[in-house]
Amino acid sequence: MEANPQYRALPVPDGLAGQRLDAALARMFGLSRTVAATIIESGDALLDGSVAAKSTKATAGAWLEITLPAPPAPPSVIAEPVEGLEVVYHDDSIIVVNKPVGVAAHPSPGWTGPTVIGGLAAMGHRISTSGAAERQGVVHRLDVGTTGLMVVAKSENAYTVLKRAFKERTVEKGYHALVQGHPDPSRGTIDAPIDRHRSQDWKFAVMAGGRDSITHYETLEAFRAASLLAIKLETGRTHQIRVHFSAIRHPCVGDITYGADPTLAKRVGLTRQWLHARTLGFAHPDTGEWVSFEAPYPQDLAHSLEIITRESS
Repeated sequence: MEANPQYRALPVPDGLAGQRLDAALARMFGLSRTVAATIIESGDALLDGSVAAKSTKATAGAWLEITLPAPPAPPSVIAEPVEGLEVVYHDDSIIVVNKPVGVAAHPSPGWTGPTVIGGLAAMGHRISTSGAAERQGVVHRLDVGTTGLMVVAKSENAYTVLKRAFKERTVEKGYHALVQGHPDPSRGTIDAPIDRHRSQDWKFAVMAGGRDSITHYETLEAFRAASLLAIKLETGRTHQIRVHFSAIRHPCVGDITYGADPTLAKRVGLTRQWLHARTLGFAHPDTGEWVSFEAPYPQDLAHSLEIITRESS
């Protein structure tokens, strides 16, 4: 049974003065802009006792009264075979998979497609019970449209050790990306904070005041229309690679969400971003021995790269 809606009353913090009310509510309560706007439009947010519009500017110290909606019930894990999900390695503590396109790491509200956790359950793998119910064992994630390597914890110790390793940035995550044009310099670092997009809460963007985000890249091969990059992440923000390369005007080929050329995407047969988690390395949570894995390109990325290469010859 869902919890009752929550009533809150508090002053608007000084740091949110001058922001639109929907943006202020999103930041104060960890909501999406869409949910915040719905609350305001329903009359469930009052400023100094009066109904406000979502575009109303928040004033520091103004008395805010808000009724938050009941949180949705967490989605459950459904054991269901996932086509193309490959187990690269497993032992009593960890399982490393090569995730296909169109598969989420774990269940989430609004997602009805296949998940890595559901696929592993269907294979009979026991996963750690640490973490929220719908994402037990998940220590990092890949976007639905990004393929490649993920590690999932099977034991409780592995979950604790790997979560710490990702937090302390001792895990080596290597990606390959095909981006439009030719980044200049051909090797470098993008150090730019990332936060949720102000007007499209399903996207992210480089924004002042966002979370520190650092991406290192090196050009492996330059083609006429695009460049193949090797990328190392210091941080693991949502959509980090896609956002950073879009910000420097070299979006991943096929990534229409972040400004890629749809004509080029169609020409090379891509319906998602050309981005693949190519390598993964970390200290094994039980032995401390360094282990590393590599995943080949999936068929759609390999095919589009062949076309790009052929056009450049």
